[in-house]
Amino acid sequence: MVMTPPPFDPEIAARLDAINEWLPPTITPDMIPAGRQLPTGMPPLPTNEELAGDGLFEVEERTVPGPPGAPEVALLICRPTGVTEPRPIVYNIHGGGMVTGTHRLGVPLDWAEELGLVVVSVEYRLAPEHPHPAPVEDCYAGLLWTAEHAKEIGGDPDRVILVGGSAGGGLAAAVALLARDRGGPRAIGQMLMCPMLDDRNDTPSAHQMAGLGVFDRTSNETGWGALLGEARGTADVSPYAAPARADDLSGLPPAFIDVGSAETFRDEDVAYASRIWQAGGIAELHVWPGGFHGFDSLVPEAALSVDARAAKLRWLRRLLGETA
Repeated sequence: MVMTPPPFDPEIAARLDAINEWLPPTITPDMIPAGRQLPTGMPPLPTNEELAGDGLFEVEERTVPGPPGAPEVALLICRPTGVTEPRPIVYNIHGGGMVTGTHRLGVPLDWAEELGLVVVSVEYRLAPEHPHPAPVEDCYAGLLWTAEHAKEIGGDPDRVILVGGSAGGGLAAAVALLARDRGGPRAIGQMLMCPMLDDRNDTPSAHQMAGLGVFDRTSNETGWGALLGEARGTADVSPYAAPARADDLSGLPPAFIDVGSAETFRDEDVAYASRIWQAGGIAELHVWPGGFHGFDSLVPEAALSVDARAAKLRWLRRLLGETA
């Protein structure tokens, strides 16, 4: 049966053609090398000076121990200038379909400025050169260092929030599962923004949005294929690679999950939130009507994007017990 795709929000749809010039809806394996170069039209990644924001943040880069037998992991640390008491830490995991991206992508300094947060953004090895479990183990190793050295960087080890978008959202969910199962650092929350959770890539929304918007079903297949190889879609996939595979979603930090109604990940993300509730957990779910993948960062001035970002900030305030 052919399924009619839901419409895009008109305001963000007006920008989609321009976005698709440098971020096409369909990404195939041969496009991965070019995708690692900054495309024409995409804003440049911020320098340390730009991240510092005229002195608002102290910015430093550190390399910390990686997983056993693996290379060190690079962390980008941004802490508010002049803050003397330990502040909550946002542990940020970047997106990029498991195959592209850097720890300078999507660093959430707007929240950090608003709420006085320390941001630690982790660089992880990319597939296909480094398949599962390299990316998630890098992210977990960075979290271990962050929790152990939180006070050294101005942070509170008891108030760490896992944050990630797209592939980074999937990795954040996987890190939460790893921390639970290994008895590692327990985050107080996990913010999963349009997370990439399920390698099976066979939901109605994945079929509906084929060839449309940003990061369609073929792109998703490219990312999962790079990460998992021939195991993709089989019974041999670990929940630490694809969190939707987890049998047990109990005992996890409270989750914020959001996704657009007009994107590949809609149904797997809704299902993940539902399964957290069914396991007795806490999840706040937003399905943004007409949103394509990453709309709130790609078209930040749109009304829908403003609402989406405001919802995230409200959740963070509630989680931290801080008022406006």
